[in-house]
Amino acid sequence: MEGIPEHSVEDVHSPQAAPMPSFFRPSLTPPFDLAQQQIHLNRPHERLVNSMSSASPYPMRQQLPPNHPLANMSIPLSPTSTQSLLHQQQSKLQYYHNRPPVYVKKPAFGLKEFELLDTLGTGTFGRVYLTKFRTTNKFYAMKVLKKSEVVRLKQVEHLLSEKQILASVRFPFIVDLFCTFQDNVNLYMLLEYVVGGELFSHLRRAGRFTNDMTRFYASEIVLAIEYLHSKNIIYRDLKPENLLLDHQGHIKITDFGFAKTVVDRTWTLCGTPEYLAPEIIQSKGHGKAVDWWALGILIFEMLAGYPPFFDENSFGIYEKILAGKVQFPAHFDPLAKDLLKRLLVGDRSKRLGNLKGGSEDVKRHKWFRGVDWLGLLEKNVRAPIIPAYRHPGDTSNFEKYPETHETDRNVAPGEDPYQDLFVQFT
Repeated sequence: MEGIPEHSVEDVHSPQAAPMPSFFRPSLTPPFDLAQQQIHLNRPHERLVNSMSSASPYPMRQQLPPNHPLANMSIPLSPTSTQSLLHQQQSKLQYYHNRPPVYVKKPAFGLKEFELLDTLGTGTFGRVYLTKFRTTNKFYAMKVLKKSEVVRLKQVEHLLSEKQILASVRFPFIVDLFCTFQDNVNLYMLLEYVVGGELFSHLRRAGRFTNDMTRFYASEIVLAIEYLHSKNIIYRDLKPENLLLDHQGHIKITDFGFAKTVVDRTWTLCGTPEYLAPEIIQSKGHGKAVDWWALGILIFEMLAGYPPFFDENSFGIYEKILAGKVQFPAHFDPLAKDLLKRLLVGDRSKRLGNLKGGSEDVKRHKWFRGVDWLGLLEKNVRAPIIPAYRHPGDTSNFEKYPETHETDRNVAPGEDPYQDLFVQFT
């Protein structure tokens, strides 16, 4: 695939819906051979993925369920009030960008203080549980990772990076990491439990989202990307499976296994094939611009019900990404199409979000006109989907998994051959 020129997205318009792709999407975990794709751990609240070829097609419906509650995000403003609002937004942004993280170092408790309940997700070297802290009866998500498997799959560096980044951030649309601890067999990450489940599940049920619904979720993600990039963190795994809905229906980004602190560029090949930016595929070195490309893919998928580049195998996906030809369904809003054409630009130096204005260029695009950015940060804007749940520990919005035997959850004292590798984990 080398030698394919840089591109802008070519609009190959068709009134017919494009063929529906398979929706199981394994992610790429380095070390990676393009001819032999590996599958990474299913991250918190993410379904187990075995192969792309065994997946069933995307379910598509022509009509959305009626009466989705949508906030009125159009606010007519005078020039004076606009300046005042911008000042408020900047002040509030600074407040949320500078809040201290909730992470606690070296907690004075361990696994015995928790009651492990339902499984929320499984993966190659771990499992995510709904857990209850016995002292307070509060619910959390606990990610349990086997040290031996983390080492065998050469994921030590990624795991330590995930922990370090989550421990250093705090933002309304990012899942909180409260603490980490370990024993001689496992690593434990105590995370915020997000009761509403994956955005992926809600999107599959709806078939596709309306323009207003998509704009709501995209706006919250833009604010989260803006926050991460202000700290020189690139996320690199944006997709519906990694977006959770809280009890009010607001976004919570989870799974920071591929996130990395990068000042300039990095060359690691990782991510989900349908969401990879051209510069990742071409091994040119990549930076923050890849998250803006992924935002374009995500917006397209929310509006269409499927990603713009798909194929039966990874190579086919990469070729289509590099060719840059996108079929926009007839129902797409013209402003949404314009935004996507500016985000899905192969030349990262011309990609919206990676220009001189940075994230502000994205927020000022006409598709986002009328968005109450301050209201979103404060969570004063009503979400389009309010998840149904009976109590704070309800798992009905997640898939059901077979439970392990109780003995699998108890670790006998013993030597830890991997102790030196995970000194920085707690």
